[in-house]
Amino acid sequence: MMKAETARRPNLFDKAGLEIFEFVKENLGILIGFIALCVGLSIISPAFLTEENILNILRQVSTNANLALGMTLVIIICGIDLSVGSVVALSGTVAGGLIAFSHVPIPIAVFTGILAGTLAGAFNGVMVAYSGIPAFIVTLAMLNIARGAAYVYTGGQPIRVMNEAFNAIGAGYLGPVPLPVIYSFLFLLITAAILNSSKLGRHIYAIGGNKEAARFTGIKIKRVEIFVYTFSGFMAAFSGVVLAARMFSGQPTVGNGFELDAIAAVVLGGTSMMGGVGKIGGTLLGVLVIGVLNNGLNLLNINSFWQLIIKGVVILAAVYVDMMKKRKEAAN
Repeated sequence: MMKAETARRPNLFDKAGLEIFEFVKENLGILIGFIALCVGLSIISPAFLTEENILNILRQVSTNANLALGMTLVIIICGIDLSVGSVVALSGTVAGGLIAFSHVPIPIAVFTGILAGTLAGAFNGVMVAYSGIPAFIVTLAMLNIARGAAYVYTGGQPIRVMNEAFNAIGAGYLGPVPLPVIYSFLFLLITAAILNSSKLGRHIYAIGGNKEAARFTGIKIKRVEIFVYTFSGFMAAFSGVVLAARMFSGQPTVGNGFELDAIAAVVLGGTSMMGGVGKIGGTLLGVLVIGVLNNGLNLLNINSFWQLIIKGVVILAAVYVDMMKKRKEAAN
């Protein structure tokens, strides 16, 4: 009897293998595209596969990874957050200004910068939950408010921050790995735990799948919406402070178009703009594709204006594929 029970006991390696198989199956298209992109760039540019460039890619994608994690939750509930790029600028300038102008202790300056962006996200959530104004309009308004506040606070000029302890937050390393990559990895684990292993995660999926049905089951929809937008604001705020530390300055112009890259990564990773569908593993793949694409275009000296066009086409294609997939599922 003991042997039979032991034989039926789940094997951790079998479970991990099954999860990997499911992940590959769900993301086969983007995986093939990512591998093809890497192989093509390694052939065209010998600099692509160097250790220095790989670390550079990981450092560069860390900001987009943070924004995309928050954006994944927002899009799963069938929302959108267009304000993340401006929140990055606001939080970075607030933290940098407090250190450079007011000589505030670094922990307080970092906390205040993150708090400013988190409150912007919370405001988005409250407005979406209680005002009835579409998320597109609310976050578009916050895009302008946060950007304008960053310009007003700095007078439209970058704030130079030459403080070793602060700069180490964004430019430091843990062994050979840049600290921003470590932060993103930790946030990846936290966000995956929220979506996959918590009651809150189940509620997020339920709201995105069918909001009215979720309401009838007793889910506190407004609370979930406020959390999701607050979380997105926090991720943007944290990224803004780290980016300011990395650039040795708080810049009111930073973050333009960051929301575009975040949305592109999330949609490429299989999160549906219709809501209710999306996984963090797919988002990570989307982030890497966007990061490698940006890096490859830079290595090939492609004009930045053309880069915008290419990323726009990528988003359009990803949304179109998602819509076709939804229609096929509905037909079946």
